[in-house]
Amino acid sequence: MGTDRPSRQGAPTRPIVAFDFDGTLTVRDSFAAFLAWDAGGPKAALAAARLAPAALRYVLDRDRGRLKAAAVGAFLGGRPLTAAQTAAQAFAEEVALLRPDALRCWEAWGARGARRVIVTASPEFLVAPFARRLGAQRLIATRLAVDAQGRLTGALVGRNCRGPEKVQRLRAAFGADVRLAAAYGDSAGDREMLAIADEAGMRVFRERP
Repeated sequence: MGTDRPSRQGAPTRPIVAFDFDGTLTVRDSFAAFLAWDAGGPKAALAAARLAPAALRYVLDRDRGRLKAAAVGAFLGGRPLTAAQTAAQAFAEEVALLRPDALRCWEAWGARGARRVIVTASPEFLVAPFARRLGAQRLIATRLAVDAQGRLTGALVGRNCRGPEKVQRLRAAFGADVRLAAAYGDSAGDREMLAIADEAGMRVFRERP
């Protein structure tokens, strides 16, 4: 599963292990699940109707970041970030998403003293309660823009955290020469991250809560 590597100063460094969130630690897309849980009923139908033009555009441009920003605008636009964070905490407490076998792997790496990192395209505010509960050393996620009043605008801060962006964000956090002891993912958006890992696990977790 990887070992500590010496630092430039000769002191051992803790291995870094990166987990994708949606479909890897969880059984399904957490953002879609949250939006359906949070909106519910007629409100969800209205938001989905507002999202329809962006969904049609996605068929042509395959720009997941643009679609995500549009979803934030349609479902959450104008809401204070603090209110969204409160809802995300309740969602994390009420909805069973985490895979038991993924959690066992997570805990096994923790027992070895690894720095466990969640690297996800889902919004930071949504995954943060799960990261806190799991004891993640770091959460790397898609950031959402807020206005001067702290309300969600429907725009992203930087890029959608997927594909090459996952590696760029890991390098920003841990250095340009970062090497992962292990990385786990479930989609094409994780391939670049798995490529910098000594142990690459693609779709290795199957259990459901």
